[in-house]
Amino acid sequence: MHTNPVHSAPAPAAPHLGGLGLFTVLLGAALPLIDFFIVNVALPSIEHDLAAGPALLELVVGGYGVAYAVLLVLGGRVGDSLGRRRLFLIGMAAFGVTSLACGLAPTAWTLVAARVAQGAASALMLPQVLATIQATTEGPRRARAMSLYGATGGLSMVAGQILGGVLVAADLGGTGWRAVFLVNVPVVVLGLVLAVRTVPDTRAGRPAAVDVPGTLLLALSLVSLLLPLTEGRAAGWPLWTWISLGVFPVAAAAFYVTERRADRRGRTPLVPPSLLRLDSLRRGLVLLLPFSVGFSGFMFVLAVTFQQGLDMDPVTAGLALVPMAVAFFGAALAGPRLVSRFGSRIVTAGGVVQAVGIALLLATLRHGWPDLGVAELAPGVALAGLGQGLQLPVLMRLMLSDVPTERAGVGGGVMITAQQSALALGVATLGSLFLALVPTAGLSAAVSTTLLVQLGLIALTVLLSLRLPRMR
Repeated sequence: MHTNPVHSAPAPAAPHLGGLGLFTVLLGAALPLIDFFIVNVALPSIEHDLAAGPALLELVVGGYGVAYAVLLVLGGRVGDSLGRRRLFLIGMAAFGVTSLACGLAPTAWTLVAARVAQGAASALMLPQVLATIQATTEGPRRARAMSLYGATGGLSMVAGQILGGVLVAADLGGTGWRAVFLVNVPVVVLGLVLAVRTVPDTRAGRPAAVDVPGTLLLALSLVSLLLPLTEGRAAGWPLWTWISLGVFPVAAAAFYVTERRADRRGRTPLVPPSLLRLDSLRRGLVLLLPFSVGFSGFMFVLAVTFQQGLDMDPVTAGLALVPMAVAFFGAALAGPRLVSRFGSRIVTAGGVVQAVGIALLLATLRHGWPDLGVAELAPGVALAGLGQGLQLPVLMRLMLSDVPTERAGVGGGVMITAQQSALALGVATLGSLFLALVPTAGLSAAVSTTLLVQLGLIALTVLLSLRLPRMR
């Protein structure tokens, strides 16, 4: 009697993200950030076409940003549980549908509603990108993928304003401002086809239930802070804005207490305090906030200054930002090699380079105002982009370096929520400072003052970078 030998089943192969799969998830990362900035250039056309006042225009921008920031961590948690590719596909499809709704919106309020829904769709899609990269790559491949992710993020913010100017000026088929939203639809169709074929499905080994109290308190905290700061200036700072700002510290404290209590009782909170005990993530978040506030405020101020102060058309204003995009991308690609040699000190060096670029741009604006073109602005803009490119991708890689794979979605969601909230704060604070100074001091003095404030933020990031864990 013969018995068949027992063969142990081979272990399933670890999910692998190939080059085309990486391109696909990075496309998903680019779309939400492009759409945060692309609408800025289209606002004058939207105001004219839909008879929207300043407060409604602020909601077109702010409604997207608030919905996006509020739901990001939840999107990461749900992706960990239900599967990251599934949530990526659902989020991307919803992004396409809501982009179509934005492009066809008949009224200003319809556009605001569609933009809020578009922000929610972005929050489902974006956390899956970082979580998928973390779960399907390791070693040098992960370092390169994270550098490309950081490069994609920075480029998307710059490209949004460039692309917005080109599309509005081109007036494709008489669509005017609507093209900045409709252009997403064919891109989403391509992304969905590629994602089904090239993105591996991953999920957390021990998925946790949704933390309902934490989700509601985080939403209240972010809405009570971001909505009044975004809407307050245009609305004339009515009473509700001050009440809302007063609610923020109470809601934030309640959120922290609730999350800590859930953690101590063995549950899995939305933002586990144990995750924030990781030095790399905690110190990186502290640095990411002033960096992102300065970045978005800088982009907003440049968009207004180039068009209203230097009398550039939207396309020329976009071309003036091309040196920044090129320098940022080059620095991001060089990041892994530089980190292997200099470690996290490359972030410090990037802050110094960025400061030199901002100072050079400030001197150029003061000396040549208002007779300046793309060539005169290029050196300062390029140096600023080079410094930013040396910081952001390296910082993102560092922040997630110690996050366990099973918490990749939550870790990525926490990081992107902090970044997105700070981007909204930058436009609300530096943008409001700039716009408040223009009527009394003039545009030239307003941009100079705002750039000086940004230099202060850069000095803060340089000091904070000295406390980052050494990374090689």
